[in-house]
Amino acid sequence: MCDRCNPTRPASFACDDIWRTGGTSRRQFLKSGAGIAAGGGAAQMLLTGTALAQGTGTASSDPELGRVQGQRRILLKGGVVLTLDPRVGDFAQADVLIEDGKIREIRPNIAVSEDAVAVIDAANRVVIPGFVDTHSHSYQGLLRNILVSGLLNPDYNRDIQTTLTPAYQAADAYAGILVTALGMIDMGTTAMVDISQVSHSPEHSDACIRALQESGIRAVYAYHRGAGPAAQYPQDIKRLQRTYFSSKDQLLTLALTANLNANVFALAREVGVPVVQHLVGNDLSPQLMELGRAGLLRPGDEYIHCLGINDAAWRLIKDSGGQVSICAPIDMAMGHGLPAIQEALDHGLRPSLSSDHGVAIAQDFFTVMRSTYTLQRLLVLQRARKGEQNLPALLGCRDLLEFATIAGARCAQSRRQGRLPHPRQGGRHRHAAHRSARRLAAQQCAHGGRQYDESQPCRHRLHRRQGEEVARQPGRRRRRARAATGR
Repeated sequence: MCDRCNPTRPASFACDDIWRTGGTSRRQFLKSGAGIAAGGGAAQMLLTGTALAQGTGTASSDPELGRVQGQRRILLKGGVVLTLDPRVGDFAQADVLIEDGKIREIRPNIAVSEDAVAVIDAANRVVIPGFVDTHSHSYQGLLRNILVSGLLNPDYNRDIQTTLTPAYQAADAYAGILVTALGMIDMGTTAMVDISQVSHSPEHSDACIRALQESGIRAVYAYHRGAGPAAQYPQDIKRLQRTYFSSKDQLLTLALTANLNANVFALAREVGVPVVQHLVGNDLSPQLMELGRAGLLRPGDEYIHCLGINDAAWRLIKDSGGQVSICAPIDMAMGHGLPAIQEALDHGLRPSLSSDHGVAIAQDFFTVMRSTYTLQRLLVLQRARKGEQNLPALLGCRDLLEFATIAGARCAQSRRQGRLPHPRQGGRHRHAAHRSARRLAAQQCAHGGRQYDESQPCRHRLHRRQGEEVARQPGRRRRRARAATGR
């Protein structure tokens, strides 16, 4: 650590070598995050020279990307396609046709004229839905990796929440969220729930939303508190809703954080947005139960961490239609508590996953999935070694993909994110696509190219499983006909 990076000194910039080239590369921009948070003027300078150029220079600097962006139709060719939709199935090799930003067809060997479509070779690649990070304090993108060994208390709450966050100017909030959103897209996370407790003024809130808009990510903007006399939380949500969220057909949607405050919950119900609620503490159940008795909980409300609640509170979340977000890496590394993955599963909730922030651990979703997978299996296997019976099922890789995509989309209230669509949603080609998907699934099953859950019946006309012929189960019309004729 150099003297200028020493937190005991009032630094306004990071190490000298960041600036030696005279320009600002993406890596340099990320490295200089901590200094930018302390000096808002520097952030504005960087934004003018770098971040605001994102939308103007991309095509000229990357001709191939410009060609793809300029096409109305894009074909992903020959990839391993995991739709995570049992109605469609998985494909050892298939194509994905995109028209006007929407997936229109999924099947092998889609024939198109190459002069009317941008073809991307997906051979030896896995095509899956984008990851959905359901809990990100994105404004802290300027503070990446500055607290790698820190704990929630005292380090994070003292240094990040109490010292650095109140110093953020609107330009800093914009830069932090833009860095986080672009980094997520680069890592395969295409949607998130942003929870930036930096709404020190309406200008700060506007800057947060502008960064999300310009990044191109799909996001829920969960309006959060700020600090200082200019803060307008929570009542400013009405202005934000009128200004930025009047359309239902856009990448951004609105939510409100509530901090177990009944008045804020009531405001969310008044404006018709879901609540995003952190649950980290000691015995938070009475407060949550009181909100339930007051009729303030709604389907689609999101509960993060879920640490410090009892079985009754878990049942309330489930019965009220709530969604759960588990952030295992941060919970374990920073001392929030034992991640509640098994508690969620035990109460019939298929949780979404989240990264929380990048201050201590990278917001890489493969890290998030691996941590959750390893922890749940460890807990169950340790119980088995102690002789316990009737244990929960071990999570598999496909469960984690579901949590990272489909469950995330469900939590983020997005009908367009988290899965590759059923062929019946695919326009005029939907019937042919459906037939092709069924044929390929039967072929793959017969030749061992697709793994089936042996506990589930097969609905295809005929396939072989472990050398056995299995007939398709009769459909509704056939059952009725048999019942009418007595056969």
